[in-house]
Amino acid sequence: MPKNKGKGGKNRRRGKNENDADKRELVFKEDGQEYGQVTRILGNGHVEAFCFDGVTRLCHIRGKMRKKVWVNNGDIILLGLRDFQDNKADVIHKYNPDEAQNLKSYGELPENAKIVDSAAIGDQDDDTDIMFSNAGQYEEEEDQPDSDEEDIEDI
Repeated sequence: MPKNKGKGGKNRRRGKNENDADKRELVFKEDGQEYGQVTRILGNGHVEAFCFDGVTRLCHIRGKMRKKVWVNNGDIILLGLRDFQDNKADVIHKYNPDEAQNLKSYGELPENAKIVDSAAIGDQDDDTDIMFSNAGQYEEEEDQPDSDEEDIEDI
């Protein structure tokens, strides 16, 4: 069996994607494009999105975005509409929550569009605020002997 001579495998050679923190230019829609919000992930590179023109479309994630840009429920995306199929579209761009908020402030997105911050969902610590109503009750019961049991000293 050959010896391992390197430091790690394929993932180490691939490198890290450090472009996320960079400020990127805001992409506005052009003719033949529409903003939408992901409603369902269908698998195999397909999502169902509600476009802000009032139509729900079946969308295909383009190959450049697959496995590089993760599309989740509630994300705001830019869709390329198809001339020959009105109920289908292609996902061209995914906006992060800051960019989506900017689009909303510029009036590109409607006011009823709900922007979901997917990064904040995983960071919440809900278990730190839990209070149980019977927390001290159990300790008090152990200190007092039951009336059914007889104490050894009484015998």
